[in-house]
Amino acid sequence: MTERFPAIPPDQMTEAQREVAAAIAGGPRGSVRGPFLALLHNPPLAMRVQALGAHLRYGTGLPQALVELLILVTARRWTCQYEFFAHARIARAEGLPEDIISAVAEGRRPDPMQADQALVHDFAVSVHRDGKPEDALYAAAEARFGKAGVLDLLALAGYYSMLAMVLNTADPALPDGAEPPLKPL
Repeated sequence: MTERFPAIPPDQMTEAQREVAAAIAGGPRGSVRGPFLALLHNPPLAMRVQALGAHLRYGTGLPQALVELLILVTARRWTCQYEFFAHARIARAEGLPEDIISAVAEGRRPDPMQADQALVHDFAVSVHRDGKPEDALYAAAEARFGKAGVLDLLALAGYYSMLAMVLNTADPALPDGAEPPLKPL
């Protein structure tokens, strides 16, 4: 982490920070890393953010590869190196093809994509470009995922935009000295 939000050693955490760190580490994330190292500087916010993130990342019912695709489009939108790096690894593990990950990194529409991949990709691009999906994309997403699914897609785009802003401000180093995966568009 940069000095803007330095990592807080466990022995220097407040009780509220220890509570949040325990909630994060005890959940599906397994440890405190990424944006949560910065967010620990505001424990009430961190607790709410991690709870929302747990639902969006693990509880939407959307296929995980599609969630990761939407996160990658969001990371590309904000040129968030850490978010893209972290979620590209997860996307690969979830079976998202490398050519789709590479195309998103390059800021271009992947081709070919399966129907659900194309829908989620185009929905995310539209939301980030216009602040809402185009009418045809909304209708297609509602028909495929239902109203609750559309809200999950919107919340994922907003949530990961917020995390991208936290990460871009905190500017953490990539793990193991990795090179930034995104070039400026």
